[in-house]
Amino acid sequence: MMSDRRIERPRSPHIVTLVMATATGALAMNVFLPSLPSIARHFETDNAVAQLVVSLYLAATAGLQLLIGPASDRYGRRPVMLSCLVVFLIGTVASLFVTTIELLLACRVLQAFAAAGMVLSRAIIRDTVGTDEAASKIGYVTMGMALVPMIGPVIGGFLDEWYGWQSTFVLTLVFGLTAFTIVYLDLNETNHAPTPSMLAQFRSYPELATSRRFWAYTMTAAFTSGAFFAFLGGGPYVSTEILGLKPSGYGLYFMLISLGYMGGNFISARFARRFGINRMMLAGNVIVATGMIVSLLLFSSGFVHALSLFGPAMLLGFGNGMTLPSANAGIVSVRPHLAGSASGLGGAMQIGGGAALSVIAGLLLSPDSGAQPLILVMLVSSCLALCATLYGMHIDRTEGPLPGSDTD
Repeated sequence: MMSDRRIERPRSPHIVTLVMATATGALAMNVFLPSLPSIARHFETDNAVAQLVVSLYLAATAGLQLLIGPASDRYGRRPVMLSCLVVFLIGTVASLFVTTIELLLACRVLQAFAAAGMVLSRAIIRDTVGTDEAASKIGYVTMGMALVPMIGPVIGGFLDEWYGWQSTFVLTLVFGLTAFTIVYLDLNETNHAPTPSMLAQFRSYPELATSRRFWAYTMTAAFTSGAFFAFLGGGPYVSTEILGLKPSGYGLYFMLISLGYMGGNFISARFARRFGINRMMLAGNVIVATGMIVSLLLFSSGFVHALSLFGPAMLLGFGNGMTLPSANAGIVSVRPHLAGSASGLGGAMQIGGGAALSVIAGLLLSPDSGAQPLILVMLVSSCLALCATLYGMHIDRTEGPLPGSDTD
């Protein structure tokens, strides 16, 4: 069988193009978080309703990925990416003029179309390079994109104080317009073998669902990111109610996780081609599990301090940064002709599973529980990710590695 590195591939867009496309959705998710109380006051609603601006966006993102991926396999990456960015821009502009919280929530659903950047960047990379090189390029993309959740809330907080909550949506609009322009000018069509119909693409989901490799990579990604989502669900409560941190203190400590994630992305980008995606996932999951064990031992020994949580959580970010680029490269490489569908289905399962773990982590915490329930959820999730990786390596030993993955 011919190695997919010898197949003539379409021209790859510049890495900055993919970073901008991917970061658009991340900015829309993070930049306005400090403005949630202001949004609640502006629309005279309670905080629980204002929080729907976050949860509804996540739900819409998960659902849209199931449509965006197949649509790109049918109609091409470029038209679907540009169309979704246009819908995102319409929703962002409309959010500046809404008069009710219900209309703002509707605008957030439109903004969720920015998920195309995340879904299609992975498929575009897989269209243009082989499996291990895809993990490397995805690592570079996510490393650049990781800057947004690290600094977005900080910028959003200052904008809210100076100009009001609408200013964060103005920033999002400017960023989105810039991303659209760059994508329009640089992104060529990379899907040179479109499928005959959308119905055929939805029929492809059983083909993916019956692939043991697809499940191994998807479960690795879902449980790896699930540990991080669990932290998002329970970390703020532990920080404020148990550790006594102010929101600003939480934001500063959270930068440790983002820095760790960028570091893991850098390692993935540099070494995925040399060591292969399975070894990168294995090492990343071991690092995450080790960090959670250290955190659990620190709290159980009476070291109730912010660094007992955020120090090991930096290893969580680092391990995620190593694991997720390789897992996502594997997801879109199981059936290369269905890369868009695989990226959409895998991404939806990652976000859906991670959101469920965030809810579980939040429910287990109380003023008397300490931080241990949160850490245990994160540890269990990382161990399940490790098991999924080992299962994928077992498949490779029995069936042979993926084409283009010569070092696994």
